[in-house]
Amino acid sequence: MSSSEANDEYAHSPVPDGITIPGWRVGLIVASFSIGLPDFLNGAHNALALGFSKAVLAALCAGLLLCAAGSLTAVTSVRTRLSTYLLVRRSFGTGGAAAINTVIALIHFCWFGVNASFFGEALVEAAAANGLAGNFTAFVILGAVLMTGSTIIGFRALDRLAMVAVPVLGAILIAVVVASVNARGFVTAPPATAAEPMHFGIALSALLGAYMLAVATMPDLSRFTSTPRGAVASMALSFPVAIPLMMAAAAIPALAMQETSIMKLIVQFGFGTPVLFLLVLPTWTVNALNLYSSSLSLSSTFPRVRQWVFTVVGGVLGTIFALMGILDAFIPFVLFLGLIIPPIAAIYVIDSWTRYRRADAADSLLALPVFRWDALGVWAASIAVGALGAYKGLTLTSVPALDATLFAALAYAALRFVPLKAR
Repeated sequence: MSSSEANDEYAHSPVPDGITIPGWRVGLIVASFSIGLPDFLNGAHNALALGFSKAVLAALCAGLLLCAAGSLTAVTSVRTRLSTYLLVRRSFGTGGAAAINTVIALIHFCWFGVNASFFGEALVEAAAANGLAGNFTAFVILGAVLMTGSTIIGFRALDRLAMVAVPVLGAILIAVVVASVNARGFVTAPPATAAEPMHFGIALSALLGAYMLAVATMPDLSRFTSTPRGAVASMALSFPVAIPLMMAAAAIPALAMQETSIMKLIVQFGFGTPVLFLLVLPTWTVNALNLYSSSLSLSSTFPRVRQWVFTVVGGVLGTIFALMGILDAFIPFVLFLGLIIPPIAAIYVIDSWTRYRRADAADSLLALPVFRWDALGVWAASIAVGALGAYKGLTLTSVPALDATLFAALAYAALRFVPLKAR
């Protein structure tokens, strides 16, 4: 059974125990999420702002924090066998879940725009390398049409493509690192003036934001894990290992060559047009997953609308985001994600260990209110707390994403133990 089929079949009910899988398989899948072109861009910006040692240290801290957060969401899903959509639904209410899922879908559309931008940039560089004039807008639209169409049609070849995309990208990254060291040596110090200045806490918050969507939606995958111990092991095998390695692979060429674009590095090192086309594979498969996940979530929330309609809408909006220059605002984008996504996971995890600790998973989905105002209020307040740290410098931990998460966890846990009337 493919993951998409499983998600369709158990979108509205707990996963049966008989179809579970070992934790190490989930760990490998999650680790593959950390190897991509957006991750290279994030690591390159961090390295140019902080230098090699601090950038890798930020990645290691992010990996450990994400491992801890992912273990909580993964164990919650193993205990309940519920998807993210259902966990959010019972914590925020049916109407609250509709709002949350719409926000998450919009984030998927933004990620679509990021990857569509990489697609367009790769083809522009390929055209230039062959003496041709390339049009970024035309290439982005072409890529968006292909990605949206393949998601609607459901090409089975994309599953096989995803299996080879990560190893191919890994091989390209290793080649870029080796070429950079051979050309300029191993540079560890940042430039005197960084194009994207940031301190350690902001860099760490940006890394957390880049991966927190995966952590918050981890139940969609980890609910198939056999045991809670296996769920924790899957997180230990993924984030703490993959993220530091990916950040190091981005930092070395960025510092040596003073360049954040892997496409330009590939052209500069003369790797050729075929390598640029190979870079298109991860963007295609990741964007198909972005559209599939968002359309599945929205069609569950708004069942009267056909799923393919949301896929088309997502492709159009993602294309608009790409053409508006979302890649130029990449660091602010992932920083913002770190403020709005972690509190959602904190709230549904606390609910699972308090309100629903002894409840039957299927029964807990019955007779839900339209809105749980305590959960929605804490979510809104935690975003405000994180925003104060990110944009006003008023922070407790120096990491805005961590401020937002800790506030949500402590505030909601306190509310759960206060004897209020019906929530």
